[in-house]
Amino acid sequence: MTEWFPATLVACSPAADGLTDLTLDLSGTPLRGAHQRPGQYVHLRLPGATEGLFALASPPGAEQWDLLVKATSPLTDALVHLGLGKQVDVSRPEGPGFPLEQARERDVLLFATGSGISPIRSVIESIRQEREAYGKVTLYFGARTPGAFAYARDFKTWEQADIHVVPTVSQPGASGWQGLTGYVQAHLKEEPLALGTRAFVCGQKEMVQGVISALLARGLPAHAISQNF
Repeated sequence: MTEWFPATLVACSPAADGLTDLTLDLSGTPLRGAHQRPGQYVHLRLPGATEGLFALASPPGAEQWDLLVKATSPLTDALVHLGLGKQVDVSRPEGPGFPLEQARERDVLLFATGSGISPIRSVIESIRQEREAYGKVTLYFGARTPGAFAYARDFKTWEQADIHVVPTVSQPGASGWQGLTGYVQAHLKEEPLALGTRAFVCGQKEMVQGVISALLARGLPAHAISQNF
């Protein structure tokens, strides 16, 4: 049975088209320190709505938890319109997360599409805390349209931390987008991957399968490719 704890909504802002960034404060709860690995997720619930699962976008150890919400259900719609200072029931973090400890002193490839950036952001923020402990880090981030990149405001900060961001749009339309187009796996560079490279992947099933196939074809062993569940 899920054990629930009250958390307070302290921030709510648009993250991208159709996506909202929420921040929950855990002060006074036993949940401080409960988030132990990037990629873990929590259950949320509100009265009158079925509970849901949400990946944590903040790094382990943070005293506030960031979540990315897409308003496509009664619960997510209620969360987006809840109002600051209101309480949300939240569970302890669950799931194995990403084995980031296995990537220390190695190159890291990160792949995300859409809201799949949420657990990958947790990885990035964890790496930023100890940037010198990792080799080359590259994020391949796909979105349908230019306005659908959640956490685009963080790109400059990540680049300044020597985390290379490769955004690609699958449906640019008449947006005037001048960057890369197509699927993320199509933009893996041709040079050989460094020995020991680790890859973390999160997003739509088709993207995940495409990325894994591309990495295997490039010689990366299956044990070096991880999802967060």
